[in-house]
Amino acid sequence: MERIAIASDHAGRELKEDLKEFLKVLGAEVMDMGVNNDTAVDYPDYGSPLAEKVSNGEVPKGILVCGTGIGMSILANKFKGVRAALVNDVYTARMAKEHNDANILVIGGRIAGKGLAREMTRAWLEAKFEGGRHQRRLDKITEIEKRNNKK
Repeated sequence: MERIAIASDHAGRELKEDLKEFLKVLGAEVMDMGVNNDTAVDYPDYGSPLAEKVSNGEVPKGILVCGTGIGMSILANKFKGVRAALVNDVYTARMAKEHNDANILVIGGRIAGKGLAREMTRAWLEAKFEGGRHQRRLDKITEIEKRNNKK
């Protein structure tokens, strides 16, 4: 299994720690990018470095966790080439990879329990991008991204 970066804010730390151990059991090389205590922090301070590493190709995949997952997903999708998907069930986790080739999985630490989060993570990691019509759609998103970055 490949290298996976993982980060959270204080609201997602407990789930991040559990997922980190789960990823190791699956054989992943895990890069923990914090947070490492329960002191309140701003999620962009932890999500941005991870999204940047995925954007520049330093790591192929990442997992972000905050209270609801909404903030981290909005943040991560500001980075070129990042396709961060906020998921709340196993089906959307699988579809995030199969149809959208998501390279960052986002989970709400106050939304998903540890068992569900593990199963969503497993589904996302095991899924394969289907290409075809889905690639055509991603290509359109890439073109929009290029146009918007020129402004």
